[in-house]
Amino acid sequence: MKRFVTTILAGILALSLAGCSNASDQQSKFSQQGNSSPQGSSSQQESTGSEQPNTSSANVSDNSDASDIQQEVVNMPEGFVLINGGTFEMGSPATEAWRSDDETQHTVTVSDFYIGVYEITQAEYSEVTGQNPSNFSGDDLPVENVSWLEAVRFCNARSKKENLTPAYTIDGNKVTWDRSADGYRLPTEAEWEYACRAGTTTPFNTENSISAEEANYYGHYPYEIEGNYFTQENLTTKPGQYRQTTVAVNSFSPNKWGLYNMHGNVGEWVWDYYGAYPTEAQTDPAGAESGTLRVYRGGGWNDFAKNMRSAYRATLAEDKGSFNIGIRLVRNAVKGSGSITSEGSQNTSGSGNNVLIAFFSWGGNTRGIANEIRSQTGADFFEIELVNPYSNDYNTVLDEAQRDQNVQARPEIKNKVENIAQYDTIILGYPNWWASIPMPIATFLEEYDLSGKTIIPFCSHGGGRFGQSLTAITKLAPNATMGEALSIHYSGGSSMPGDVSAWLDANNIPRN
Repeated sequence: MKRFVTTILAGILALSLAGCSNASDQQSKFSQQGNSSPQGSSSQQESTGSEQPNTSSANVSDNSDASDIQQEVVNMPEGFVLINGGTFEMGSPATEAWRSDDETQHTVTVSDFYIGVYEITQAEYSEVTGQNPSNFSGDDLPVENVSWLEAVRFCNARSKKENLTPAYTIDGNKVTWDRSADGYRLPTEAEWEYACRAGTTTPFNTENSISAEEANYYGHYPYEIEGNYFTQENLTTKPGQYRQTTVAVNSFSPNKWGLYNMHGNVGEWVWDYYGAYPTEAQTDPAGAESGTLRVYRGGGWNDFAKNMRSAYRATLAEDKGSFNIGIRLVRNAVKGSGSITSEGSQNTSGSGNNVLIAFFSWGGNTRGIANEIRSQTGADFFEIELVNPYSNDYNTVLDEAQRDQNVQARPEIKNKVENIAQYDTIILGYPNWWASIPMPIATFLEEYDLSGKTIIPFCSHGGGRFGQSLTAITKLAPNATMGEALSIHYSGGSSMPGDVSAWLDANNIPRN
């Protein structure tokens, strides 16, 4: 039997994907459901050590005896590795820099499972669905701009194509997961983090920091740059390249268990609804029982390093996609039992005619966009102003902004919206500060009950588009609907009025 298993293992070594030319820069425009026209680009193969992983099994401490593991390895899908189940501390310790309060550390045990060595490519997605929604273009680039609902439909379609039992029964927004099915599925949040960490307990699977030669992200902003922006000698990793595009799925070196791009390139959908972690130990958890948001993990090509940490949790509504969210598949290695049914409870009231433009601006770029929106819509106008304004000096405000974000400050707003209840839709504007919302926006979102309303974000940015600002908004206003978001590079230039018009139309906001 052992010889037979060894023979099988020898035949399922990992495939590699050929990379080609550099991808072109893609900036600006509105996103989430494929509204930006793809900017033609082929894939980019990094010269940073693309390797062939050993796909026989992950080298981990497991909960199965050797004969059980061998039996599972024989049935391993091509391009997958076996992750042997085990117990780990999920979440982040209180001492981890830039952790969030929703990363409560707790003990989790997961069973054996198979996971894809690579993110799903555009070629793979197109072969199964006949479609390619991606913002960037290249067969060996990861598919992106897919919603959570589209991701589970893809899982089923690929399962049927390969004569496997689909993991999901899908009826509109109602999705039931058959945990005994042998078909493709999304990982749970616990499975994803366990596989990403690959036995590490540090912020990244590369340990305490990660460089732009190890992952595809906004390399100008390595881990802990926020407190070392002007004096960088204390940084473990110095600023590096920002590619402004996805790269081939076999770029860079894999983690210790043979998995590529668990940090960066594109975030990856998981099964779970977003919710608070429990404090007690869990076995094979599947997330909150209900919710309005789904979780995606790992960070993308435009994220700061702090938002690629193994424990970081990003969120979006299940019917939304984005240019930096893709798919990585798993399959059961041990037959599960039972089923889980989820039905999206995201508010679907849609945009109404009573619109408020609310925004915070520091240098004037966001204010200029807000004025353009007002000129095209005639909507009511509210500028968020602080009791204690930030400094007018650029270097000083950089420090003030990262300080407030680090401690999750809530600066006091000096003006108020009278009768917020009269508005159906809030068009919410802000500059992208340190890859998220400025803290005055957090104050605004917590000050008013926005349940049942539609929030349509717009932001000015210097290259990172939304960063993780949309995640921040959805976490602070989980019972509001998120409309299509607009990112404008600095002031937007001559194309800004047209970009605003197209964005308003996409959100069904009447124009003058």
